Amino acid sequence: MNHRRTLSIAAAVGAVAVAAVMPSTAGAKANDPATALATTTPIKHLVVIFQENVSFDHYFGTYPNALNPQAEPGFTAKSGTPSVNGLSPALLSSNPNSANPQRLSRSQAHTCDMNHDYTPEQSAADHGAMDKFVENSSSSTGNTLGQCLGGAATPGNMAVMDYYDGNTVTALWNYAQHFAMSDNSYGTGYGPSTPGVLNLVAGNTYGATCGAQDSVNGTQPACGAKTTQPATPGQPQPQGAGTVYGDPDPMFDTCSGTGVAAVGGKNVGDLLNTQNVTWGWFEGGFASPGYVPGQPSSDNLGQVCTGTHTSPVTGAVVKDYSAHHQPFQYYASTANPQHLPPTSIDRIGAQDQANHQYDLSDFWASVDNGSMPAVSFLKAPRYQDGHAGYSNPLDEQTFLVDSINKLQQSSSWKDTAVVISYDDSDGWYDHVMAPVMIGSQTQLDTLTAAGQCGNAHQVPTSSTGAAEQTRCGFGPRLPLLVISPFAKQNSVDHSTTDQSSITRFIEDNWSLGRIGSGSWDANAGTLLNLFDMNNPSEGRLILDPSTGQPSSQD
Repeated sequence: MNHRRTLSIAAAVGAVAVAAVMPSTAGAKANDPATALATTTPIKHLVVIFQENVSFDHYFGTYPNALNPQAEPGFTAKSGTPSVNGLSPALLSSNPNSANPQRLSRSQAHTCDMNHDYTPEQSAADHGAMDKFVENSSSSTGNTLGQCLGGAATPGNMAVMDYYDGNTVTALWNYAQHFAMSDNSYGTGYGPSTPGVLNLVAGNTYGATCGAQDSVNGTQPACGAKTTQPATPGQPQPQGAGTVYGDPDPMFDTCSGTGVAAVGGKNVGDLLNTQNVTWGWFEGGFASPGYVPGQPSSDNLGQVCTGTHTSPVTGAVVKDYSAHHQPFQYYASTANPQHLPPTSIDRIGAQDQANHQYDLSDFWASVDNGSMPAVSFLKAPRYQDGHAGYSNPLDEQTFLVDSINKLQQSSSWKDTAVVISYDDSDGWYDHVMAPVMIGSQTQLDTLTAAGQCGNAHQVPTSSTGAAEQTRCGFGPRLPLLVISPFAKQNSVDHSTTDQSSITRFIEDNWSLGRIGSGSWDANAGTLLNLFDMNNPSEGRLILDPSTGQPSSQD
C-alpha cells in the first residue's frame, strides 16, 4: 500500500542575502578569554547545537542519494562520498514493520509528533527485531497526519516509518558532504527530551528528587512547588533516589509548570566552573521579548519566557521557550531561576547573576564582542528546533544555517568546532538496534524481555550503592555532525558514540576530570574520530538558509 503524504505547505523560500565569506573582525578582542585557556586539542571554542526529536534514518536513511524532483532543491553527492548504514532496498520495499518507509517531500515538512516515551520506544524495538514502530511509537495526535496542518486525513500511524532526503534536509546533507558525520551515535537512554538533555550535560538521569517520575511504578509523586531560589548556588547537591525518564519541568525555573523535578550530583557546568572555563547555555525565549543584550534593565523579569514566533512554514504562533529543554535549571548549582540577565556583555560566560544561563541573543552578543565562551550550548526557539508537531525541518534548517554561517564569518572560527546533535528520536523509525550498554529491570522496561533491559550486572550504581534503575540504554540512533576547520572532510565515522560523548569531549579538551556518581562519561566513545586535528581546512561553506544549498564556499 502506498502511504505517501499529500499535504501542501506554503514554504518560506524567499531569497536571503548571505554575508561575505571572510571572517568579521568587528568588535574582536585582542585577548579572547577562551583562547588563553589550556586545551588538549586546537579547539578553543566548542558550540553544541542541540536540536529536537529526529532519528538517524528519518534524516539520513538514504544518504547520499536524493530523489531530486524538479520542484525541490537538488542534491548530488560528491564523487567518493562514503556510504552510511541506512535504509537498504530491502528495508524500503519489504520492511519487517507493517508499513514500508516512504519519502516525505518538502511540501510535507509539517508532521505530527510521534510517541517517544521510555517504554513505547523500547517496545517498538521488539527485542531487537525493530518491527513494532507502527504499533508503539506512532503519532498520538489523532493518528492523522493531516490534522497537524488541516490537510487530507492520511493515516498518521504509518508516518512514523517515513523519512526526508537531501531535497528537504539539504543543509544537513551538505554539511555532511563538506565536514564529518556519524552513523553510529545514540541517545544515552530511551525516552523524551528531559532524559536527553540530562544525558548531554551529566551523562545520567538518576539522582532526582521531588517530582521525578518514580522509577518503579511510573507515578508522579506529590511534590512541593517550583522555587525561584536555588538551594545552595554554585554547590552541587546530593543525588536523590529517583530517575527522570519523562518530561517534568525543572524545579529551579520560574517558567516551569507544576510537575517539577530537581536533580542532584554534578553536571559538566560544575566541572567547567571548577576550572574557570567560560561557558553558557543559550536558549531562545529565555529572556523577555524586549530584552537587549548588554542592557540588563531592558529585561522585564515579569515577562521572561513569554516570547513567541510565527513559523514561516506553517503560519502557527509558537512559544519560544521550553523549560524542560533547559538541563541546567534542574540543578541548584547551575540554575538561574528568575532568568536574570548577565550584568554586561563582557561577563557572558563568566560567573555573575546569570549563573551561565542565558537568552540566545546573549550568545550572538558575545560572538560580536569577540568574547564567545569556550563552551556554548545553543537551543533554538521552539519553532526552529526541529521537533515534529510544532516545528519542522525547513524552519530548523533556517536556524542551523543562519547560526553556522555567522560562526564561520566570526573571528573565532579558526579554532571553533560545532557539534549538531539531538535529544531523542521522537519515535521515528530507525532500523538499527542500539547496543545495550546500560541495564534496567523495572516494569517499565521491555527492551530485551518483559521487565528487563539488559541484565542486572549492567545496572549502574550510585556512590551510595543504590541501583540506578530506569536508565535503559543506549537509546535510538540519532544524527551527529561536526562542523569545524578541524573536522574530517566528507567523512562518516562508524565508531560507537552517544550523547555523553559530547560531555566527554568537553571534559577531555579542558582537562576537567569526570562527573562520577554513575555518569556514563567515563565509558562514552570518543568524538575524536570525526576530527583531523593536524590538518585544519581554511575553507568555509556558506549556505542559503531557504534552500540549504551552497551560496558560496572557499
